[in-house]
Amino acid sequence: SGVTQISSEAASFYKLNGTGTPQVPTNTSEGGEDSGANDSLRTPEQGSNGTDGASQKTPSATGPSPVFDIKAVSISPTNVILTWKSNDSAASEYKCVVKNEMENETTVTVVYRPWCNITGLRPGTSYVFSITPGTGNETWGDPRVINVVTEPIPVSGLRVALTGVRQATLSWSNGDGTASCRVLLEGIGSHEESTQDFAVNISGLKPGVQYSINPYLLQSNRTEGDPLGTEGVLDASNTERSRAGSPTTPVHNESLLGPADSSSSQQSRDTEVLLVELKPGTRYNATVYSQAVNGTEGQPQTIEFRTNAIQVFDVTVVNISATSLTLTWKISDNESSSNYTYKIHVAGETDSFNLTVSEARAVISGLRSSTFYRITVCPFLGDTEGTPAFLQVYTPPGPVSDFRVTVVSTTEIGLAWSSHDAESFQIHIMCISCVREVAWGEITTNQSIIIGNLFPGTKYCFEIVPEGPNGTEGASRTVCNRTAPSAVFDIHVAYVTTTEMRLEWKSPGNASEYVYHLVIESKHGSNHTNTSDNVVTLQGLIPGTLYNITISPEVDHVPGDPSSTTQYTRPSNVSNIDVSTSTTAATLSWQNFDDASPTYSYCLLIEKVGNSSNATQVVTGIGITNATVTELIPGSSYTVEIFTQVGDRIKSLEPGWKSFCTDPASVASFDCEVVPKEPALVLKWACPPGANAGFELEVSSGAWDNATRLESCSSENGTEYRTEVTYLNFSTSYNISITTVSCGKMAAPTQSTCTTGITDPPPPDGSPNITSVSHNSVKVKFSGFEASHGPIKAYAVILTTGEAGHPSADVLKYTYEDFKKGASDTYVTYLIRTEEKGHSQSLSEVLKYEIDVGNESTTLGYYNGKLEPLGSYRACVAGFTNITFHPQNHGLIDGAESYVSFSRYSDAVSLPQDPGVICGAVFGCIFGALVIVTVGGFIFWRKKRKDAKNNEVSFSQIKSKLIRVENFEAYFKKQQADSNCGFAEEYEDLKLVGISQPKYAAELAENRGKNRYNNVLPYDISRVKLSVQTHSTDDYINANYMPGYHSKKDFIATQGPLPNTLKDFWRMVWEKNVYAIIMLTKCVEQGRTKCEEYWPSKQAQDYGDITVAMTSEIVLPEWTIRDFTVKNIQTSESHPLRQFHFTSWPDHGVPDTTDLLINFRYLVRDYMKQSPPESPILVHCSAGVGRTGTFIAIDRLIYQIENENTVDVYGIVYDLRMHRPLMVQTEDQYVFLNQCVLDIVRSQKDSKVDLIYQNTTAMTIYENLAPVTTFGKTNGYIA
Repeated sequence: SGVTQISSEAASFYKLNGTGTPQVPTNTSEGGEDSGANDSLRTPEQGSNGTDGASQKTPSATGPSPVFDIKAVSISPTNVILTWKSNDSAASEYKCVVKNEMENETTVTVVYRPWCNITGLRPGTSYVFSITPGTGNETWGDPRVINVVTEPIPVSGLRVALTGVRQATLSWSNGDGTASCRVLLEGIGSHEESTQDFAVNISGLKPGVQYSINPYLLQSNRTEGDPLGTEGVLDASNTERSRAGSPTTPVHNESLLGPADSSSSQQSRDTEVLLVELKPGTRYNATVYSQAVNGTEGQPQTIEFRTNAIQVFDVTVVNISATSLTLTWKISDNESSSNYTYKIHVAGETDSFNLTVSEARAVISGLRSSTFYRITVCPFLGDTEGTPAFLQVYTPPGPVSDFRVTVVSTTEIGLAWSSHDAESFQIHIMCISCVREVAWGEITTNQSIIIGNLFPGTKYCFEIVPEGPNGTEGASRTVCNRTAPSAVFDIHVAYVTTTEMRLEWKSPGNASEYVYHLVIESKHGSNHTNTSDNVVTLQGLIPGTLYNITISPEVDHVPGDPSSTTQYTRPSNVSNIDVSTSTTAATLSWQNFDDASPTYSYCLLIEKVGNSSNATQVVTGIGITNATVTELIPGSSYTVEIFTQVGDRIKSLEPGWKSFCTDPASVASFDCEVVPKEPALVLKWACPPGANAGFELEVSSGAWDNATRLESCSSENGTEYRTEVTYLNFSTSYNISITTVSCGKMAAPTQSTCTTGITDPPPPDGSPNITSVSHNSVKVKFSGFEASHGPIKAYAVILTTGEAGHPSADVLKYTYEDFKKGASDTYVTYLIRTEEKGHSQSLSEVLKYEIDVGNESTTLGYYNGKLEPLGSYRACVAGFTNITFHPQNHGLIDGAESYVSFSRYSDAVSLPQDPGVICGAVFGCIFGALVIVTVGGFIFWRKKRKDAKNNEVSFSQIKSKLIRVENFEAYFKKQQADSNCGFAEEYEDLKLVGISQPKYAAELAENRGKNRYNNVLPYDISRVKLSVQTHSTDDYINANYMPGYHSKKDFIATQGPLPNTLKDFWRMVWEKNVYAIIMLTKCVEQGRTKCEEYWPSKQAQDYGDITVAMTSEIVLPEWTIRDFTVKNIQTSESHPLRQFHFTSWPDHGVPDTTDLLINFRYLVRDYMKQSPPESPILVHCSAGVGRTGTFIAIDRLIYQIENENTVDVYGIVYDLRMHRPLMVQTEDQYVFLNQCVLDIVRSQKDSKVDLIYQNTTAMTIYENLAPVTTFGKTNGYIA
């Protein structure tokens, strides 16, 4: 092969048709061996215009003639060997110029023979070569040119990337200068033949493009195959190639191989060709040529491959019978499976046959049972035969005939059948009527079998399957039958009540279809019933009766053997349990109304609450319905359960139940101890035996009474209980009653009388008066000390010439002699024993004492010596409730051991001069002065007397001024005189009653914000205590229990609720079981809030755990009545509540008329008849003292008038103030109470109808008025 010249003058183009080594002359110039092929290394300098450099000369007209017949005898990717001819003998050298027009590069080489080897070229590049002859003396002829394209670099990495039955994928990499490629595909033949009947050229394959090509379509066109351009591009990631009706099938446009990174500027040079519609199982040879732009081809690369052969596999029998079977299979060429046909050869033991199908499935019929067959499946694609698959199979035997039951018993069934082609038989046994599915199998070679271990009375189905050779199974046959039933067993009573009995039993098998016949017999008769279950509930039985029950099973009208049992019904529970207790025993009795009760005995179980492990059991004799339990613990809670018992210890279903407490043991005795100088008593006693919840301590003196609940104590180890009773009066006898309390019971009280001790007497406010002054004596007058701290035993008169300081007990040791000696300016001059003077111990009596000081008398160790003329003296008095004398200094008082207090010193009095020294004129002046002093002293004494009387009010113990009704009008007129002066004095006497009692709870920091007024605080002794929730101060509310006529806790007096005490207020209503609220104030008075509106108006409202809902509201001119329902959210309990809102009573004032308040009181009392007797009435105004105290007082006064025919306004107010401060807050309210009493007394005296019914009674008004419809409700109730 060689290069064909296209043009000799113009640019030449050569197409390389083959490859070979050019024949280059070994010596073509005169230069000899020195100017060979390597002369190309000498390159003249090139000018800027592409011409030669300085060495280049312009040829003359006599230059050598041009060369001819220029040939490229060798072309490779990087070098070209040129040869030429010259007829001019003058040509001794040749200039070879190489020009790459695309790159604008020019290279000049001078050689000395007629050929040139140009190296360092670019593959697949078009070059222009110019050959110019020269003479060697810088004379050049005309050039001749030739165009040559270098070969491209051969492809690399040629491989078969994928082979299939009808396709294969070739891929390779293209080097520089490769513009396209040509593939020569040749069919070598299949594995059975080697004929080369197929060859096709595929050209125009560009680098970086994927192709899908059907080479057989190209062969049928008998063309070389033009370049496919951008069509037929195939995505390199798509592995599914489809056949097409054209040589190429595009998948998508111009998909380039290589990385998809947009930053890459280098496109992939790989080419991939998918060859489709190849012949299965055929060998091919592929040769790939790289091509330059002009078609110049590089060195070829060759690879051989073979497509996969067609093969059938996974032949499966999907259905088989004794005479037919169904086959399915798969082939290796799934894409063209519909183009195949299949020849099937079936060979049996004695015969064979063929059939052809066009799908991968065949039904083969006409077979023989229990026969071995060999089956061959061979695929065909046209005339091409694939690889066959083989299958060996046995047909199963035919089904048995005459399948029947031969024997039936309770646990066995016999079976028989006929068969001519089975080797063995499988029998599947299924229990149809079992509770749960039961199945098993048997195998036999016989044609009969006995199936054993069956359940009686149970239906079974038997399926027989014949088995042939190689484990084949024929069609099954089924027969069903039931075993014979048997008697039931294990009859037991699941539960029994007084009138019902539930029986359960067992059967030997799964007897779901059994029917059971029951006969129930007792002494009262017999009854029959049927059931299909092995459980029955018998009803309508008689308590405590013995029954005999017989059960006979039946299935499909076949009876079984009977079974029997006996059972008592339970007796009825006991009722009307009665308990009478003592401290250590309880007698119980009860009743039972059953007809069979004379045959009953009873089992008693007595348990101490909290100690169930130590229970006592008592069993009575038959027919006995009482028992006494002894050796119980006093004051303890017990529960007793009484079970009725009949027959063999058959008990009642539930016991009769009763809880009780034994009586608490009384305190045997107690001791009283006086607390020195304290108004208190210390009580001690031994804790009584048994349990207790505490003690009720009641202390009373006259009309005053106070009850306190004490904590419990334990009698273990001889524990002594000690408590201190405080806030008593000194030197007062009290009746003490101690009652043991336990679980709501009280023991017999233990009582005694104790007297409190004494202390220093209260010092008087005044000072003694000095009168009748002489030059050596004076008279000292003073009132008796108040005896509230104990009876006054003695007085000592003390004189001093010093300042008017406060005397101390130390002065009691000084006598007149000490004064005269100058040892002290203060001394005791006189001592008075009150017993000697007949002094009364009544605290309300005021006694006057007058002592002559200076009369030289002696009392015990004290001398009453004469005073010194012109001396200045002050006097004070010491009062003693206990006077003790020094054991050594007889007659002198021991101040440290005595109970003493002192009055203030009097004003200083100066004594006159001795009369023997002063003249008569002076005596007259002195006498006049003495008269003046006497008058002044008398006035001063009167003032002091009045002051003393007033001061005595605070110590007054007048607690009652009881007046008979018939004397009250006269009493009223007397007290009313001088502008109610008498009432004013009475009210003044009440001013300080009770104020010394402690109010510790109210003064706690946590509770101060719960008080509306800081001067109205509840006394601790009577305050209402709420339940403690989360904090110890949760029990506080500004409220006190107030005594009424019938009970010490008839009333609760409280302040008007604050916003922060609303929940506490309603909690008090619920916990103290309040059914009536008396509200005596408006919420706002004179622009000031007096009480929070604590009730809901339209909708129910929650206050903590309490829900309050208004059910009605009646508005009257003077008051409003509201009804509520109060409900505890936690327990869902509720009760009614009525609020009586008195709206016409001004703060600190009184109602307009007495009958208004009296009518209102009767209205409240009429409602309270419907309420529980222990329910207190809750009364409040703003502070809860003024109007509240007046209402409570008028209620007590009316009861007192009606029941005792006496009146004690003073005593009632006194009692109220001992329980809450400032009760009946103003003098006007006190007078108003007396006016109410007067009007009631007068109405009775005038024999009129009761005052409350003078006009229209309040209840009539209340009952006749319809509820005010101020919010949505229906018929007076909330809608």
